[in-house]
Amino acid sequence: MLPDSDLDIVSCRDCVVRHFAADVLGVEELDLINTSRHEAAFRKGDIIIHEGSPTSYIIYLKSGLVKEYFKGAQEKEQILQIVRKFSYLGLSSLFGDKVNHYSYAALTDITVCYIDISVFYQLIKQNGSFGYEILVSVARDNLNNFNRFMKQSQKKTYGRVADAILYFSKIIYESKEFEIPFTRQELADLIGISRESATRVLTKFHEDGIISLHDRQIRIDNLPLLQQISKNG
Repeated sequence: MLPDSDLDIVSCRDCVVRHFAADVLGVEELDLINTSRHEAAFRKGDIIIHEGSPTSYIIYLKSGLVKEYFKGAQEKEQILQIVRKFSYLGLSSLFGDKVNHYSYAALTDITVCYIDISVFYQLIKQNGSFGYEILVSVARDNLNNFNRFMKQSQKKTYGRVADAILYFSKIIYESKEFEIPFTRQELADLIGISRESATRVLTKFHEDGIISLHDRQIRIDNLPLLQQISKNG
């Protein structure tokens, strides 16, 4: 975690990177959040939330990328999703239990806001529009993850790697050119294949002119063919 002196802290009223749900809050409600929050910064690789820890705070991701994951059989890491800025971390655990069921680690340098959980509950109860927007956010993320895992389970290695590239291109970066924010092993953990298989398919896509690959940098050169591979699985 970085020292507070490195942060450019503004009030919730003036924040231009707040969650869309906060747009329905009044001035007094924003001030209530402001008095209960603490801003922090983390380096790439830092763990923000540990699986099994109590849900004491709501954590809002102001900038950067975070991976959501859990440890499965034999402590093997399973990455559920990549979380972009302007998102809350751990909302599904907040409403389902009193402990965090997933871990969150920084894929880039990030900044977050810790919000007191009692204040968050209060706003949900007293402001129906805010509660609705939070519910929409949780439902959308859960549905997207469910659909991605269902499709992934029905595809072979080439289809899974194609899906991963399209996921980063369309959902995470909204660009045909981007940098994979983690290692080949983590990429393999995201799509449920071995590191060797992920590397082999990426190299094959590069050789076939579907993508340009330079270390972690990827550029999609033949989007129709990549989409066809994804569709056929």
